[in-house]
Amino acid sequence: MIISAMVAVGKGNVIGKDNDIPWRLPNDWKYLRKVTMGHSIILGRKNYESIGKPLDGRKNIIMTTNENYKAQDCHIAYSIEHALSMCEGEEVFILGGEEIYRQFLPYTHKLYITRINHYFKGDRFFPEVDLSLWKELSVEKGTEDENNHYEHYFHVYEKVN
Repeated sequence: MIISAMVAVGKGNVIGKDNDIPWRLPNDWKYLRKVTMGHSIILGRKNYESIGKPLDGRKNIIMTTNENYKAQDCHIAYSIEHALSMCEGEEVFILGGEEIYRQFLPYTHKLYITRINHYFKGDRFFPEVDLSLWKELSVEKGTEDENNHYEHYFHVYEKVN
Protein backbone atom coordinates (compact mmCIF):
# COMPACT_ATOMS: atom_id res chain seq x y z
CA MET A 1 0.00 0.00 0.00
CA ILE A 2 1.26 3.48 -0.90
CA ILE A 3 0.96 5.94 1.97
CA SER A 4 0.69 9.51 0.69
CA ALA A 5 0.48 12.75 2.65
CA MET A 6 -1.47 15.61 1.11
CA VAL A 7 -1.08 19.11 2.51
CA ALA A 8 -1.31 22.79 1.62
CA VAL A 9 1.32 24.99 3.28
CA GLY A 10 1.98 28.69 3.47
CA LYS A 11 5.52 30.01 3.83
CA GLY A 12 7.11 28.63 6.98
CA ASN A 13 5.05 25.42 6.60
CA VAL A 14 1.95 26.95 8.22
CA ILE A 15 -1.09 24.67 7.82
CA GLY A 16 -3.57 26.08 10.33
CA LYS A 17 -4.61 28.66 12.87
CA ASP A 18 -7.24 28.27 15.59
CA ASN A 19 -8.38 24.92 14.14
CA ASP A 20 -9.01 26.44 10.71
CA ILE A 21 -7.13 27.04 7.46
CA PRO A 22 -5.80 30.63 7.31
CA TRP A 23 -6.47 31.04 3.56
CA ARG A 24 -9.20 30.48 1.02
CA LEU A 25 -7.95 28.61 -2.04
CA PRO A 26 -10.71 26.76 -3.93
CA ASN A 27 -8.15 25.44 -6.45
CA ASP A 28 -6.55 23.40 -3.67
CA TRP A 29 -9.89 21.88 -2.57
CA LYS A 30 -10.58 20.90 -6.21
CA TYR A 31 -7.12 19.34 -6.45
CA LEU A 32 -7.60 17.43 -3.18
CA ARG A 33 -10.96 16.14 -4.40
CA LYS A 34 -9.56 15.04 -7.78
CA VAL A 35 -6.54 13.25 -6.31
CA THR A 36 -8.21 11.55 -3.31
CA MET A 37 -11.58 10.60 -4.81
CA GLY A 38 -12.24 6.87 -4.44
CA HIS A 39 -9.40 6.38 -1.94
CA SER A 40 -9.20 5.95 1.81
CA ILE A 41 -8.30 9.12 3.70
CA ILE A 42 -6.97 9.41 7.25
CA LEU A 43 -7.35 12.56 9.29
CA GLY A 44 -7.22 13.56 12.90
CA ARG A 45 -10.31 14.31 14.95
CA LYS A 46 -9.68 18.07 15.17
CA ASN A 47 -9.06 18.32 11.44
CA TYR A 48 -12.23 16.32 10.75
CA GLU A 49 -14.26 18.55 13.08
CA SER A 50 -12.91 21.69 11.36
CA ILE A 51 -14.24 20.33 8.05
CA GLY A 52 -17.51 19.38 9.72
CA LYS A 53 -18.53 16.40 7.61
CA PRO A 54 -17.10 13.35 5.85
CA LEU A 55 -15.52 13.94 2.45
CA ASP A 56 -17.82 12.21 -0.02
CA GLY A 57 -16.61 9.49 -2.38
CA ARG A 58 -13.84 8.46 -0.01
CA LYS A 59 -13.50 6.12 2.97
CA ASN A 60 -13.05 8.56 5.88
CA ILE A 61 -10.93 7.24 8.77
CA ILE A 62 -10.70 9.52 11.80
CA MET A 63 -7.82 9.06 14.26
CA THR A 64 -8.46 9.86 17.89
CA THR A 65 -7.41 8.75 21.35
CA ASN A 66 -11.03 8.99 22.54
CA GLU A 67 -12.43 5.46 22.36
CA ASN A 68 -15.98 6.79 22.73
CA TYR A 69 -15.71 9.14 19.74
CA LYS A 70 -18.33 8.71 17.00
CA ALA A 71 -18.65 10.39 13.61
CA GLN A 72 -21.44 9.57 11.19
CA ASP A 73 -20.34 7.77 7.99
CA CYS A 74 -16.73 7.58 9.25
CA HIS A 75 -14.50 4.84 10.63
CA ILE A 76 -12.68 5.52 13.90
CA ALA A 77 -9.06 4.45 14.52
CA TYR A 78 -6.87 4.69 17.61
CA SER A 79 -3.39 4.05 16.14
CA ILE A 80 -1.47 4.12 12.87
CA GLU A 81 -1.74 0.34 12.55
CA HIS A 82 -5.48 0.40 13.28
CA ALA A 83 -6.08 3.15 10.70
CA LEU A 84 -4.04 1.41 7.99
CA SER A 85 -5.82 -1.90 8.62
CA MET A 86 -9.10 -0.20 7.61
CA CYS A 87 -7.76 1.20 4.33
CA GLU A 88 -8.85 -0.08 0.96
CA GLY A 89 -7.08 0.30 -2.37
CA GLU A 90 -3.46 0.73 -3.31
CA GLU A 91 -3.01 4.33 -2.12
CA VAL A 92 -4.16 5.97 1.12
CA PHE A 93 -4.03 9.71 1.78
CA ILE A 94 -3.04 11.30 5.08
CA LEU A 95 -4.81 14.66 5.39
CA GLY A 96 -3.50 15.92 8.74
CA GLY A 97 -3.47 17.84 10.97
CA GLU A 98 -0.05 18.54 12.39
CA GLU A 99 0.23 15.58 14.80
CA ILE A 100 -1.19 13.08 12.28
CA TYR A 101 1.35 14.22 9.66
CA ARG A 102 4.13 13.90 12.23
CA GLN A 103 3.08 10.34 13.14
CA PHE A 104 2.73 9.13 9.53
CA LEU A 105 5.66 10.93 7.88
CA PRO A 106 8.22 8.16 8.60
CA TYR A 107 5.95 5.70 6.73
CA THR A 108 5.01 8.02 3.87
CA HIS A 109 5.96 7.12 0.28
CA LYS A 110 4.58 10.17 -1.55
CA LEU A 111 3.98 13.82 -0.73
CA TYR A 112 1.41 16.00 -2.45
CA ILE A 113 2.27 19.53 -1.30
CA THR A 114 0.45 22.67 -2.39
CA ARG A 115 2.90 25.49 -1.69
CA ILE A 116 1.26 28.88 -1.23
CA ASN A 117 3.64 31.78 -1.79
CA HIS A 118 2.40 33.87 1.13
CA TYR A 119 3.12 34.28 4.85
CA PHE A 120 0.18 33.48 7.12
CA LYS A 121 -0.04 33.62 10.90
CA GLY A 122 -0.52 30.13 12.22
CA ASP A 123 -0.28 27.79 15.17
CA ARG A 124 -0.11 24.48 13.27
CA PHE A 125 2.74 23.47 10.97
CA PHE A 126 3.68 20.70 8.57
CA PRO A 127 6.87 18.97 9.80
CA GLU A 128 10.15 19.91 8.12
CA VAL A 129 10.99 17.45 5.34
CA ASP A 130 14.51 16.80 4.04
CA LEU A 131 13.79 17.09 0.31
CA SER A 132 17.16 15.49 -0.53
CA LEU A 133 15.43 12.21 0.43
CA TRP A 134 12.61 12.86 -2.06
CA LYS A 135 12.40 13.06 -5.85
CA GLU A 136 10.09 15.68 -7.31
CA LEU A 137 7.78 13.92 -9.78
CA SER A 138 5.85 16.98 -10.91
CA VAL A 139 5.11 20.62 -10.22
CA GLU A 140 2.22 22.62 -11.66
CA LYS A 141 1.46 26.29 -11.15
CA GLY A 142 -2.06 26.93 -9.90
CA THR A 143 -4.21 29.62 -11.48
CA GLU A 144 -4.63 32.91 -9.64
CA ASP A 145 -8.01 34.56 -10.13
CA GLU A 146 -10.75 36.41 -8.22
CA ASN A 147 -11.34 33.29 -6.05
CA ASN A 148 -7.72 32.15 -5.69
CA HIS A 149 -5.76 35.20 -4.54
CA TYR A 150 -2.40 33.59 -3.80
CA GLU A 151 0.37 32.31 -6.04
CA HIS A 152 0.47 28.54 -5.49
CA TYR A 153 2.11 25.41 -6.89
CA PHE A 154 1.10 21.76 -6.73
CA HIS A 155 4.17 19.55 -6.06
CA VAL A 156 4.33 15.76 -6.00
CA TYR A 157 7.34 14.02 -4.43
CA GLU A 158 8.28 10.36 -4.07
CA LYS A 159 10.59 9.05 -1.36
CA VAL A 160 13.97 7.91 -2.70
CA ASN A 161 14.98 4.44 -1.41
